Amino acid sequence: MDVSWEDFGWERLALGVGRRRLPGWDATVGLVVGAEAALLYDTGSTLREGAQVRAQVQALLGGRRVTHIALSHPHFDHVLGTSAFAGAEVYGAVGLDTLLHRERDAIRADAVRHGVAPDEAAEAADLLVAPHHPVCGEWTLELGGRQVLLANVGPGHSGHDLALLVPGEPEVVFCGDLVEESGEPQAGPDAITSRWPAALDRLLDLGGEDALYVPGHGAAVDAAFVRAQRNELAARFGVM
Repeated sequence: MDVSWEDFGWERLALGVGRRRLPGWDATVGLVVGAEAALLYDTGSTLREGAQVRAQVQALLGGRRVTHIALSHPHFDHVLGTSAFAGAEVYGAVGLDTLLHRERDAIRADAVRHGVAPDEAAEAADLLVAPHHPVCGEWTLELGGRQVLLANVGPGHSGHDLALLVPGEPEVVFCGDLVEESGEPQAGPDAITSRWPAALDRLLDLGGEDALYVPGHGAAVDAAFVRAQRNELAARFGVM
């Protein structure tokens, strides 16, 4: 299935693959559609935003629902919309489930600090969904006529960075915040800066030279952009 994604407010990246840049923090949510299943990569910053994404996906897919969710990392603008997708199977880097339970209040506070209304942040944090399936290494998912690969390529931007490779023409790699285009990569208190350049090396190995790389924030980029950002981060953090 490959309708006009733009008619529904989404950017088409490849056959059956698209993304939406959400308002506010310019965070990306990605969508991969197979004959039997649909995978969403990240879910937005609030339940309201997650519900909006859910409605857009269902309109785009003629009523079909999101069946699988992959969470790129634990920051509020990427995970707080997850509970809007009842019944979806949720995947995350190994250890993310424990972290989301332990850091629920910190994630809520971070959302409020960045401008999310306190009541919305509290509601989303109370209903925060931890991954059902921890990804250690790589995990291939069958979506019906197409396979995708989840890869635990971190740590780097956080301690739990999960990338998504979608084979095709072109191959598409959803990078989460390991790569940012619309601003300088952000290194918060949970960043593992000594490992970040190596995580980008793994992304490049995953996608190769001809892939389309989709940052957590900003426009899609090529391998040369990812490599340049890798070298900038290495210099910034004093890592080879």
